[in-house]
Formats: sequence, structure tokens, C-alpha cells
Amino acid sequence: MKYSGAELLIKLLENEGVEYIAGIPGGFNLPIYDALYKSNITHILARHEQGAGFIAQGISRTTDKIGVCFATSGPGATNLLTAIADAKLDSIPLIAITGQVPHCAIGTDAFQEVDAYGLTIPITKHNFLIRSIEELFIVIPEAFKIAIEGRPGPILIDIPKDIQNAVIEVESFETKDNTSVKKTPLNTTTIEYMAGLINKSKKPIIYAGGGIIGSNSSLNLYKFAKKNNIPVALSLMGLGAYPVDDDLSLGMLGMHGAPYTNYLMNEADLILAFGIRFDDRATGNIKTFCPNASVIHIDIDASEINKLKTINLSIVANIKDFLEEILPFIDEYSRSEWIERVRYLKNKYPLPSYENDLHPANIISFVSENTPPDAIITTDVGQHQMWTAQRYPFNIPKTFLTSGGLGTMGFGLPVAIGAALANPNKEVICFTGDGSILMNIQELATLSDFGLNVKVIILNNHHLGLVRQQQELFYNHHYIASKFITNPDFNLIAKGFGINSCDLGEEKDPLKKLKEILGTQGPYVINIPIEEFENVFPMVAPGGTNTEMIGGGNFND
Repeated sequence: MKYSGAELLIKLLENEGVEYIAGIPGGFNLPIYDALYKSNITHILARHEQGAGFIAQGISRTTDKIGVCFATSGPGATNLLTAIADAKLDSIPLIAITGQVPHCAIGTDAFQEVDAYGLTIPITKHNFLIRSIEELFIVIPEAFKIAIEGRPGPILIDIPKDIQNAVIEVESFETKDNTSVKKTPLNTTTIEYMAGLINKSKKPIIYAGGGIIGSNSSLNLYKFAKKNNIPVALSLMGLGAYPVDDDLSLGMLGMHGAPYTNYLMNEADLILAFGIRFDDRATGNIKTFCPNASVIHIDIDASEINKLKTINLSIVANIKDFLEEILPFIDEYSRSEWIERVRYLKNKYPLPSYENDLHPANIISFVSENTPPDAIITTDVGQHQMWTAQRYPFNIPKTFLTSGGLGTMGFGLPVAIGAALANPNKEVICFTGDGSILMNIQELATLSDFGLNVKVIILNNHHLGLVRQQQELFYNHHYIASKFITNPDFNLIAKGFGINSCDLGEEKDPLKKLKEILGTQGPYVINIPIEEFENVFPMVAPGGTNTEMIGGGNFND
């Protein structure tokens, strides 16, 4: 049977089990869209290619499937770059497929020509420029394999239009090989030695990150921590990897972590770094991070070992394999003195409390009390992101979606759309700010198209809140370009997109109204005016030491 390159691509994507593709058509990927017309794959017409990339991420971040997005050449490809870079820094598998001018036009400055291959080399795990129709048979399955094996990441496939239109005779398609990847045997001697150090330590802490979630090893982490009574601190990307309501949970560490978390990390004699990369927002000044502790680092990426902090012992491995193999060597241990110390500092140095019901910290807690435990929470980037990380009780992996490494404003809404598509039976809440929502507000049209069960909560302070906070604290109150001269009527804008909305500032009983909205089905936009000069505390100054927190209380224990 004869297939065009475009038809072959779609057939290969179907073989990979792709259910949704987010994208925007254009002149140089129209053959692909023509082939997609006859496919059972559902296409999501985003309103911006960056939105399409984040919609695909919403699928990747909440399931074991790899999100796929399409863009045409030129501006279509360049609009995808931020979403691709975001996936790279957060180790999210993603397949981005772009159209390209015909081979004969490459290098001629043709209409909508841009070197997508060259542009994406630094921000992808791997990328491909297709040079013949035959390559598609190898490249498409290989791209899906590379995206998920080892440390996950994004793949770009750039396909010239002449390849899309080329024709090939295909007798049959090979069935996808679903054979599980064989485990790499770990060094038992090293594991036993590590277990000995863990069993002998007096004040150990597990510092766990997104690698736990990416490897589906949250249950393994729980068993390990409970068996040896080791407290667990999480990075921003690790939230949900360990239940926050467990006695051993220390929540998030770092720049906006709870005071007790950072103080306890400073006292630890052994840090078990599982699936983390010692990000500066988590560690603060790396030279003063956990000064009294030896460090055992387990990560799937060899380049992360000793990259930022000198490690005492390490193994390059899938963290799930490691936890399974070391557990039999771990003693059951009460650690009564250390656990009592943890309990004491938790009580003495908690996160600050606020009386105002409409303080963001209280709003976020109220939302958590009125949503199911498996609700998926997305955020944009800024103060609201940190309040959410501090206050929302994440007990289940893959329920917290945020842009950690790149810190991308505009992330929250489109990633919520992708999460809702892939998880139709779950509630999805997007916490955003009045600055972030405007970055990709056009995706309200996509949300309206599908009537998805997404609630968008805008914490509106008329500022770029975290920028303004840093200007207040570290730049002598030199406020520039952080206050919005004008702000739109988000209530009216949402209705213009055909989405129900309200402004809690106009409600007599705002919390009652919010609870009512959370109990409804379908999309909803909720604008919540908050105090303009409210700061998120505690906060460690950029480059500062984690124990020197602004708003963290004076440590005297």
C-alpha cells in the first residue's frame, strides 16, 4: 500500500498509542494535517504554539504517556521553543513535530524558513531533521524511546514538506515492542555499604525530587522512609512524591520552604538525595547547604553527580530500582530522639498564619478542603506558585504541575487543559496571577472548545508580585515595571470566551461562592482581588543561606 510521508507519520504515531495532538496548522505542515484528517487521533487546536506545547506537557506530566505537539515552520517552530525548553529543564518527555520548507529551499531564506534543528540543539534531549521518507520508520519509534529512557526529555522532529509529500510502498507495519526495559544490575556491595551508613546515622533526611515522580517510585520512597523513620523533604518538582500529611513529611525546602524544614536540613548528619539536581532555589548557597551532613546521591543522569555539590557516595541508577534493592538492607528503626526533634521544630517554626480569609495562603487551603484528594493542581509562576507549593496538601504524585526549572509564566492554563484532556474524571484547578494569565490567556478559547472541568483561579494584586517583592526586599523599594498601569476585567474576558466567571471581590460571601463554584462541572474563571503588597514568606535572598530566612523567625534552639 502506498503512503505519503505525512500519512506514514500519522500511522507511526497511532502505533505509539497517541490519543491527542495539540498544535496549529500552517503552510509547511498542511500535508500532515491532511493525513491527520483520516486518523482517530484527536487534534487540539491551540491558539498559540507555546500553548500547544504546554497542553502536550499536561498529558506527559499526569500520565505515563508522552505528549505530542505540532507546529509549522518559521514562527510556528520558534513559538514552540519556550515549551520545549521548559520540558528540558523539568525532565518531561515531549515529542514536538515541526514542518519545514522543502530540502531544496533550506538555506535560501525561504518564506517561513528557520533552522529549527539548530535552534533546538541546546533545549532538547535529542532532535532530528528528516532527510528521506525512509528515515521516518526509524526516527519516530526511536524518538519515543529516547524521550522516556534514562532521564526523560523533549525531542524535536523537523520534517521538510517534500518528505511529507513523498510516497513510499509499505507492505506492513511492525508491531510496537512493549517489552519492558531490562534493569541494569546495581553494585550490591555499594548498596550494602550505603545501607550501613543509613542505619548508623543519627539525623538522616531524605531530599527527594522530581525523579521520584518521573520513575513512579513514590510508594517505594514511602516504604523506605517509614521502615527507617527518615524524614522527607521535597523539592518544588518533588511535591506529591511523599504524602504531605504524613508525620515524616517536611514539605518543601529552600527559598520559600517552611522554616522548620530548612533548620532541620541544616542539622542533618546524612542527606539522601534521591532524584534531585541540587537546584539553587532548593539549596540556596550551595557552599553552606547541609554543612554537617554526608551526602548520598542517587540519580539516573551521571552528569548530575558532583556537578554542583561534592558527593560522598553515589550511584547512577533509576531511583525505583535502587529503592527496591536497598530496602531489604534497611533496618527498622524508631529514631525516637530525631523524630522528637523534628516534631519540636515543626511546632516552633511553622509557616506563618494569617487571619484574613482572603489571604492567598487561606484561599489555597480552602480550595484544598473543597476538592477531591486526587485533584490536579497547576500553577503559573510567581507568588501564587509559592503559596500553592507551601499550602496545598499534595499527597499523590502527578497532581502538582508547575514550571520548576525554567519558571515560565503562561504555563498554568494550557498545561491544565492537557491534564484535563488526559484525566477526564479528575478535577483540575489552575492557580495563576494577573500577570501570568495574560501570557497565554488566548487558551481560554481552547478550554471553551472542549468544555473541560478546569477552574482558573486568578490571585489578582495588580502587580508582577514576586518581582515587586524582590524590589521591596532587595532593591531599596525601587519599583519599576512591576505594577500594571491597567488591568483587564477578567470576569468580562472569560465571558467573552464563553466561560462562566465571577469576581469574588463583588460577592457578599466570597467563600460560599467559591465553594459553590468548586462543586460545579465545566470551566470557570474566578478573579480574587488580594492585597497588592502582600509578600510570600519565608524567603531566602537569592544566593543566600537557607537558614537565613526573611520572615522565618529567629532560630534559637
